[in-house]
Amino acid sequence: MKRLLQAVAALWLMAPPLLAQENPVVVELFTSQGCSSCPPADELMHALAERDDVIALALHVDYWDYIGWKDEFADPRNAQRQRAYATTAGRRSIYTPEMIVNGLTDIVGARPMEVSKAIAQHKEVAPAVALTLSRDGDAVEIGATTLKQLDGPMIVQMLRYVPEREARITRGENAGRTITYANVTQDWKVLREWDGKSPLKLTAEAPGENPVVVLVQAAKMGPILAAGELK
Repeated sequence: MKRLLQAVAALWLMAPPLLAQENPVVVELFTSQGCSSCPPADELMHALAERDDVIALALHVDYWDYIGWKDEFADPRNAQRQRAYATTAGRRSIYTPEMIVNGLTDIVGARPMEVSKAIAQHKEVAPAVALTLSRDGDAVEIGATTLKQLDGPMIVQMLRYVPEREARITRGENAGRTITYANVTQDWKVLREWDGKSPLKLTAEAPGENPVVVLVQAAKMGPILAAGELK
């Protein structure tokens, strides 16, 4: 049954090859090793991570640690980001598993068809920002220009992710399970604010071999306007 569900998920999430590398859609999964409902969503992330037109990011949260298992990949700032999304959208609570697509679309749990539909819808939106990335040793060169008039400032962010991390869980709701997680985020930082009135050009240090992701997002947890990654 598990293999059948994985095959169905992979079918629904298969990307049209002509769309690859263009205007990637960002899918953020807020998850926890202490959440019994999360493993199906964690599994879905592996399929998303294989897509060239998607940047899949797993943000582990710490607010379930009290029920018996401390998530070793959790960062309190991930929960802060999730709360900020909820505040912007007018939601009163946060939960796991939750997927946020391009900073706008909220999807509860592991729902391959809804995720696929949301990705397709966001792919149809004309890009607002053109983003370029290149690497020179440990330095990442970031350039961006606006493609249409935008209201308000934007936040330029950079993060790293580990493509696969395994956890053997011995306590809590998932006790006895060994789970492999895809694209576990780390080192998330704000580089600067940008008003878009003139082209953006900056350099950020990113030592190490893990992939680098850069996001340009409307301020106050608005939509993600541009994204790119260097693997």
